[in-house]
Amino acid sequence: MNAFNPKEFKITTLRECPLPEEMLVCDTPEKIVEYWRLHIQTDPRFSPECECFVVFLLNTRRRVKGHQLLTMGTMDTLLVDTRLVFRTAIIAGAASVVFAHNHPSGEPQPSEADIKVTRELVVAGRLLKVEVLDHVIIGRPSCCSLRALGYFV
Repeated sequence: MNAFNPKEFKITTLRECPLPEEMLVCDTPEKIVEYWRLHIQTDPRFSPECECFVVFLLNTRRRVKGHQLLTMGTMDTLLVDTRLVFRTAIIAGAASVVFAHNHPSGEPQPSEADIKVTRELVVAGRLLKVEVLDHVIIGRPSCCSLRALGYFV
């Protein structure tokens, strides 16, 4: 049995692409949460009972080109593969990215693992010249920005 699990890629025609003025600007944690509630929570794969990690792909004007629900974990654990995170960004030609994930407990305070993964992703982004703008943890009803907390040094 082949252990290789191929990913699907969709070719989008130019007619299907949103015009720049139609793309949502996501330059603050509040706007990320708004986008999350509009597009991620309504995704059939999303489960509020599990941690879900999403990569927001942004253009140079910080408008959302797209997003990917990259991985789903358990109630309190999430596995994030740096290569997969940035593969999506590179394929999409993203100038920058924002990461977000939910805490099913509703408490948005970052864990030590959240901080460690964020720092690793920021370093990888610098090497690849893809700016990591923020990592937002979404709780109920509030959120937490790791950039605002000073974890982006």
